[in-house]
Order: sequence, then structure tokens, then C-alpha cells
Amino acid sequence: MKINWKALFSASLLIALSSSALSNSAFAEDIEQPQLLLESCHIKGIRQQVQCGTYSTPENYAKPNGAKVDINFVVLPAIDNSQEKLPLMFLAGGPGQAAAELSAQIYRGFNEIRKTRDLILVDQRGTGKSNPLQCEDSLEVDPYISLPEEFSIADIEQCVAKLSGDLSQYNSENAIRDFDAIRAALGHKQIHIYGGSYGTRAGLVYMRMFPKSLKSVVLDSVGPIEVPIGLFGKSAEQSFKKLMSNCQNEKSCAAQYPALLKEFNVVVERLTQAPASVEIAHPRLGTNTIFNISNDKFISSLQMQLYSMETRGLVPLLIHQAYLGNYKPLAGLIAQNEGGMGIYVGLHFNIVCNEDLPRISNEMKTADADNSFAKGMSLDMVAKVCSVWPKYQPSEAFYQTVDADIPTLVMSGDLDPVTPVSNGEKSHENLPNSHHIISKNNAHIVASTVCGIKIVNEFLEQQKPTELDESCLEEIPAESFMVGLNGGALPQKTPKAMLDMPTKPSKEKE
Repeated sequence: MKINWKALFSASLLIALSSSALSNSAFAEDIEQPQLLLESCHIKGIRQQVQCGTYSTPENYAKPNGAKVDINFVVLPAIDNSQEKLPLMFLAGGPGQAAAELSAQIYRGFNEIRKTRDLILVDQRGTGKSNPLQCEDSLEVDPYISLPEEFSIADIEQCVAKLSGDLSQYNSENAIRDFDAIRAALGHKQIHIYGGSYGTRAGLVYMRMFPKSLKSVVLDSVGPIEVPIGLFGKSAEQSFKKLMSNCQNEKSCAAQYPALLKEFNVVVERLTQAPASVEIAHPRLGTNTIFNISNDKFISSLQMQLYSMETRGLVPLLIHQAYLGNYKPLAGLIAQNEGGMGIYVGLHFNIVCNEDLPRISNEMKTADADNSFAKGMSLDMVAKVCSVWPKYQPSEAFYQTVDADIPTLVMSGDLDPVTPVSNGEKSHENLPNSHHIISKNNAHIVASTVCGIKIVNEFLEQQKPTELDESCLEEIPAESFMVGLNGGALPQKTPKAMLDMPTKPSKEKE
């Protein structure tokens, strides 16, 4: 069968990590000098002309004259470059996001920073146009019928067979070698870097491998070197409990959903006993379709909503309607994301399976699965994929604690379900010139807010992490919640597909 990779990602939610194999000093002599290709171009979603480039790097840095990888990148020029400020390189998340594909989003979100400095977006090798390692497109799979539990070992093997290149070379240390090579080719002695989610792990690797190349570093929603990525059971539970508590502390939410936790447990028990199959009107097409929902699909869908303040407010409604037997709101959210998650599956699992999962002991798995939300779902599903994924051995240097003396701003959201505050604190404790900001009303990625961007911009200007104006953090509103199918107290942007819902619950088929 075909795998709905999005459903699988929703269950695994692995977002940050890194890797490698070789030291930097091994590559110097007799290397064919690659050519930098840079030209003006247009990117979808951006009216202004930007610059698109490619730079050819060795697939295996120990064999500099062997196979090459053409690394794709985009430069978003500063609005005013008269001050000649150092550029900011954006390290994308995932693992498996292509930074250049985020150009329009970053162009808008980082506009304050882009006023006076260029932004450099590099497609990590294995993503975007840098020899993408992609498995079957989830658009070919019906997201309403498919269930996360249905994929097989044969499906994974078919995916691997279609990937090109030496997979052992598609690791985080080689990615950082590519990034630094592009920095040098563009003529910059130093740059600033911003890493979000997995990008923080990549940023820490950059700090260890090429500290002299970096003027300053921003680590937003941290995946520390010391914490194996994938142990999300406890952090997701913590985030979920805070949401439930915030709902009960908010008058309209508490009045509408007075027994929310009980309803959640009832739905979990019901779906654990047997998946539900209901007939719904297709959220986009309007025609009747079957919507299958299992416990894993229900939990993983809720877990995805915990990442963002815009979608957390929908969770009580989703739970309550599921309790009533109405799964249409859940189907609406799935319709909203039918296009996929923008993750290059091959690179994602190539990194996850080799750089973090082997470090997670049975004791660690058991402890993490001892939670009241997702149990051990995430690691169970990823372990199945990794059981047949090609293996490589990361370098010992990769796992060293990073303690580079570089001005570093660490940012954490108190409601984050995957990179909790404790992650940020761990990296902050090891970095001698760092400051850790905790935003109480943020989930994943603090720089997703105007306040977060303002603080990042001030840090890039001053390079003094402990002297920043953080007062705007207190102005970020607490999360609020949707209390009815036709709207309610939720002030944030609500997914369009959520607004067209029946007022009566669907009936489950016998």
C-alpha cells in the first residue's frame, strides 16, 4: 500500500537533530574548486527580485574530487544594505525542511531583520533542490481513509530503493560543511545564524565545527546535542496538561467544556477498542467520503495542534466534538494540511534513524512512554521505519557538548510540546556567552511572534544577550479557545476548513 507520510510524521513528530562522520582538517589539498552560480530570480510569494544560487560541494568530503552535490540557496537582499551589516543565515527545521522553500514565509516574518541585512537560505543536502531525498508524495494517498498504523516494512524498503546518492554522506556535519562553504563563496568572513527546532541542532554543530565563522547565534526551540531527539512523550504530556489547565482557568472554555479531560479519556478508550469509520462531507469537495479515525490518528492530530498558538485553541473543541461522535472538525484540520508538511522524508529518517534513535535505551523509552497523553506512540512508529533504514555511524565529535564562546540567544516557549524549556536551559548552561529567554505564552518557535522577532533583531544589533529588552513578552496574550462550531472566543486565525462544520454530530457506522 501507499504510505500517508504526513500521517506517519504526525505520529512521530521528530523535529530536531544532527550528525556526521569526518573531521574538518581532513579536507584541504587537491580539491577541485567549485564555481558559485548566482543570478537574479523571482520566488513565488515574493514580488521583489531576489538572488538564487547553486554551489557544488563534494558528496563525500573525504573524496573531494568524487561525486558532487549541487547545493541550492536563496539570498533575500536587505532593503537597505548601505550599512553593510553581516547577513543572517537561516537554518531550517525538520530534519528535512528546505530553507529556500520557506523564502516567502521568512521574507514576511523576518521583515524587520531584512530591513538592514541579507538573509541566506540554504537547502540542506537531501532537501529542496539539493539532491532531494524524498519518498512517495502523500498527495497520492487519501488522508481521510489512511491510518498511521497501516504502513509496512515493504513500503519503507520501496522508498529507500528510490533514493539516490551515498546516504551515509547526508548527515548534519556535511550539511554544515556545505553551509560554511557557501558563506565563504559569498565573500563573508563571518555571518550570524538563526536556527529553529532542528535548526538549533544544526546551529550547535556549526558552533563546534566553525566557531570563527560565526558572529552570533540564535537558538529558538532547542534540540540539544545531549538530548536524544524522539523522546517527546513527557514533553507532549506537559504541553497538553498546560492547555487543559489554561482552558479550565479561562471562563468561557471552562463553562463550555467542564469535563474535558474525562471526555478525552473516553475518546481514547473508545478508539483504542476499535477505530471509527464515519461518513462525512469532504471538507473541500463537498461529496460524501469515508473518514477513518484510530487512536493514533486522533492523538497525533491533537499533538500537531500543540505546536502553534493559532491551533492550540482548537483542541478543546476537537476533543468535545469527538466525544459527541462528530469527527468532522478533525477532518477539517486534515483538509487544511492535505498538501503535506514540507518535509523531505528520506533525509528526515536518514538523520533520525542514525543519529538519535540508536542512543535511546529501552529504559529511556519506557520512562518516556509513562505518560497520560501519547504513551510510546512516536518512538514505536519511528523504530519500525528505522529497523530497515540504511545505517551509518556518526562521528564521536558530533556528540560532544558544545561550549563555544560566541554570543548566543537561546529562546524557549513554555507551552512547547517537543522542545521544552529544559532543553534550552541545558544548552544555555554549557554556552558561556548566552542568555535564555522563556516566553510563557509561546509554544514552538518564539520568533513566530512580532515580539520574538523584535528581540532577535535587537540581539543581532547589540551582540549583548543579557542586555535585551524583553518587556514585550509580557504583552503576548495567553492562549484562548474556540468554544463553538460557529466560532467563539478564539481570536487567532482559524483554519477555513474548521468554519464549515455540521451542528449535529455524525453517526458512526455499526
